[in-house]
Amino acid sequence: METLRHIVVLVHLVGFAVLFGAWVVEAVGRRRIIRPMDWGLAIAGVAGLALAAPWGIDGDLNYVKIGVKLVVLLVIGALLGIGAGRQRKNGAVAPALFWSIGILTLLNAGLGVIWR
Repeated sequence: METLRHIVVLVHLVGFAVLFGAWVVEAVGRRRIIRPMDWGLAIAGVAGLALAAPWGIDGDLNYVKIGVKLVVLLVIGALLGIGAGRQRKNGAVAPALFWSIGILTLLNAGLGVIWR
């Protein structure tokens, strides 16, 4: 059971890497919202919800941390949706919206690593 949990943690990290990696590539380039960001968000979200289930661990889960991370994930998803819509309409994403996606993605990873 522990091995399965570690595999889900790996998938969760891959989702973060896809989301943040795609964002970094676009931050250096044209600053657009691209599909891999959506895929990374979905992968990290589904794997995160699987990790929130109380299986394969001895201690208690920190539900406040899980709730905060879920709220941040939903805000990132909303910003991606708003940014993609504005990008289709205007051809560009507002800089504040684009940078917020990257900052919140890094914040969410930091919460997962630092908050115990």
